[in-house]
Amino acid sequence: MDSLAIQQGFLGQKILVIPKKTRKELKNNAMTAPFYITDIGQYPNAEHHMRERQHGAKQYIFIYCTGGEGWVIERDLKTIVSPNQFIIIEKDAPHSYGASEEHPWTIFWIHFSGHLSEALYQRYAELNIKDTEVPYMNERIEVFDQIFEVLSDHYRAKNLEYACLLALHFISSFIFNNEDRNSNNFKKNTLTQDIIAYLREHIDKSLRAEDLAQKFHYSTSHILSTFKKSTGYPLFKFFNMKKVQKACEYLNYTDLSIKEISFKLGFQDPLYFSRLFKSQMGVSPRKYRKEQLE
Repeated sequence: MDSLAIQQGFLGQKILVIPKKTRKELKNNAMTAPFYITDIGQYPNAEHHMRERQHGAKQYIFIYCTGGEGWVIERDLKTIVSPNQFIIIEKDAPHSYGASEEHPWTIFWIHFSGHLSEALYQRYAELNIKDTEVPYMNERIEVFDQIFEVLSDHYRAKNLEYACLLALHFISSFIFNNEDRNSNNFKKNTLTQDIIAYLREHIDKSLRAEDLAQKFHYSTSHILSTFKKSTGYPLFKFFNMKKVQKACEYLNYTDLSIKEISFKLGFQDPLYFSRLFKSQMGVSPRKYRKEQLE
């Protein structure tokens, strides 16, 4: 495998173009077929930068601005791209983009393809995050530099696989930035964490919302709404999921009967427990245990 690095135009720029032969190998490689890079680069202070493709590109184009300002016109819709903002241009969509005359942008960009690319773009479009700011992080730039270095210096299949997987993670970290932020907020939500710890400690009990309200000194409505907002699950649906997970552990690693497991998880009605288990696992507890032994 080979690659071609080009350095010309903007002072300090980096460009790497994956040759057609290597692209074909990436497309046919089971590890990289879902997502692979075709071009990657960085343009610092890209004065007079402008590109137009009347028929679009054959790949999706990711652009991340870290300084200055630029613009993107896609299907006659103009978007201003400022520092800490990114945009993904759809495959085959007529477009143009360029740097601001007064404050030329500094951008990191990647052209990517593969059958996962369309789904990734659709998630980006659904989240409607064109104007969302993504906090600058040195770690992200380090990942970008690592991708570029691997593609520049290493031509073996496993190195290219690694670079493409890194690129998938890199772009995903922008698209799912809000979800990552929500996850961090969840970690900071001590009430939710305390409730989850309490549920785990009392996995063998049948709890009521009133029990939790009394334990944590909040109204039942506050506890239920806070929990769902933090986790995305109704509290007792979450609790039952944890009970079923524990049931799987018992079924895998103990000789306890279905009835005994039901009682150990706070269910007084083994038939109800079995129905709940099947609704989550797709099979009855008895069949689940049998499948694990086969």
